[in-house]
Amino acid sequence: MTLGSRIAWDDTVLPFQLDRSDIRGRVARLDGVLDRVLAQHDYPPVIEALVAEISVLAALIGQAIKLRWKLSLQVRGDGPARIVAADYYGPTEAGEPARIRAWASYDPDRLNLAGDPFAQIGKGYFAILMDQGEGTHPYQGITPLAGGSLSACAETYFAQSEQLPTRFALSFGRATEPGRAEHWRAGGVMLQHLPKSSIQIAGEGGTGEDGLLTSADILGGEDSENWNRANILLDTVEALELIGPQVQPTDLLVRLFHEEGPRVYDAQPITFGCSCSEDRVRTSLSIYSAKDIAYMTTDAGIVTADCQFCGAHYEFDPATLGFEATAPASDGDGARR
Repeated sequence: MTLGSRIAWDDTVLPFQLDRSDIRGRVARLDGVLDRVLAQHDYPPVIEALVAEISVLAALIGQAIKLRWKLSLQVRGDGPARIVAADYYGPTEAGEPARIRAWASYDPDRLNLAGDPFAQIGKGYFAILMDQGEGTHPYQGITPLAGGSLSACAETYFAQSEQLPTRFALSFGRATEPGRAEHWRAGGVMLQHLPKSSIQIAGEGGTGEDGLLTSADILGGEDSENWNRANILLDTVEALELIGPQVQPTDLLVRLFHEEGPRVYDAQPITFGCSCSEDRVRTSLSIYSAKDIAYMTTDAGIVTADCQFCGAHYEFDPATLGFEATAPASDGDGARR
């Protein structure tokens, strides 16, 4: 692969369809975007792995949804990794990149640095939230954590909440390439069966962990055979094929699914981006009284706020905050630093 080809596919999501099998999918490659996401915090490796995994999941799932504004993935647990979250912002105009941001909250004193990353979450839930913007009502779907990875949790969500058989194959880690410093790369393939007009599920529960639904509970007959065949083919993918950069996504699809009639569409570029702003911080603080604002005020006489996603730092005059504000905001107050 030439340098130009590698750069062209880095930080993109390529939609495709398998015409023979009624299956759609996405191939994602994250390079500089993932480096930017992880550079915002000094995470230990087990937390970096969780943030990398949820970032590539957000890229794959976000591009698969007709999205006018934001898709959020949130994982909360009672383990040392308390929160792992990612946001995907759809492009506002045709040809513009989508934006991704991600972060994690964890207890360093409880973290097992040599342990399995997913095990650090403990018991909890996996949530997908869709906000289509002003004038709409956000949608939220929640499923229990199950399956041993964030990608398995996402598969369970789609089976349980949407009755859509879905499969993810992901790979992520630090890469070393000639002429470049060590950096993060991630990649993945998402398969999803096209929706059916009617689905009949036998019994009261599924065959998955704790009675959760799986693809085997949703599909039958020829659909089940096609889905199983596509999954067997996906099982042959190698980690280096997923993350690149030597194998182009189009070549990977031909290698995996040439007998399934793969058809590709225009790739979606991805960039790192955050929606935080002074106005958004002010709005979030507008529900507090003067007493609450005084409690938040530092010894230096200011109220500070930090964005967990991008690390932006904001400083405010407390007199300009809350629903009992006594002074208007002035130039420079609340400036991003």
